[in-house]
Amino acid sequence: MEMVPEGLTEFLFWLLVATSFLGSFISTAAGIGGGVTMLAVMAQVMPPLALIPVHGLVQLGSNISRMTVMWKHIHWRFLGWFFLGGVLGAAVGVKVVTALPTAVLQTVLGLFILYSLWGPMPARAEASKRGLVAGGGLTTLASMFIGASGPLAMVIVKGYDYDRFTKVGTFSGVMVIQHGLKGIVFGIAGFAFMPYVPLVAFMVTAGFLGTLVGKRVLLNQNEDRFGVILNIVLTLLALRLLWQAGQDYFAG
Repeated sequence: MEMVPEGLTEFLFWLLVATSFLGSFISTAAGIGGGVTMLAVMAQVMPPLALIPVHGLVQLGSNISRMTVMWKHIHWRFLGWFFLGGVLGAAVGVKVVTALPTAVLQTVLGLFILYSLWGPMPARAEASKRGLVAGGGLTTLASMFIGASGPLAMVIVKGYDYDRFTKVGTFSGVMVIQHGLKGIVFGIAGFAFMPYVPLVAFMVTAGFLGTLVGKRVLLNQNEDRFGVILNIVLTLLALRLLWQAGQDYFAG
């Protein structure tokens, strides 16, 4: 098995590995943002049809490692109801997942990243069993198409008055549910994961290291300046996606 999958260079291979470390560090230290960061970078270099399933598989591994590190802080009853909704969302997703044209996918991803950074979001989610089931279904279905639905799922987690560690730990469990179900759906749809196994393995390992480093600074960081820089970088990446999509539209 070739270590570098078709369509990538060795440099891009290791760039993605480094991005996985950074994404896990951000998700652990800041609570959210790592999945969108990694998606934004992967969208610049990955084959479009492989982007969402490979990103999901890497995120699954990274969030499993984050769950392991944050195990004692996870709210398991929350995850149980969310999982029920996630299964329903995945059942719908397996019926509607299709290969989108490159320009459409770039547009959706670019607009989603911009909205997750700058758009209005509900202040709090409905903290109820019914709200968890509905939220699990809708965000899991959304993750089939936009990849990094973390900002949407975090709104639900914020509906509970958890401490910072519990929010990060429970949110990692939410992401394991979503990306695990998404992997099953894309497998059923026929996506070939095998060529990307070496890349995913290296990215998951790097993500675990990023989680360990991120946990160390979870309570000891200056979030304001860090958040501003992160938002600027993500915004530039999203605008580049929209620029590429516009070029494809006009070329077509």
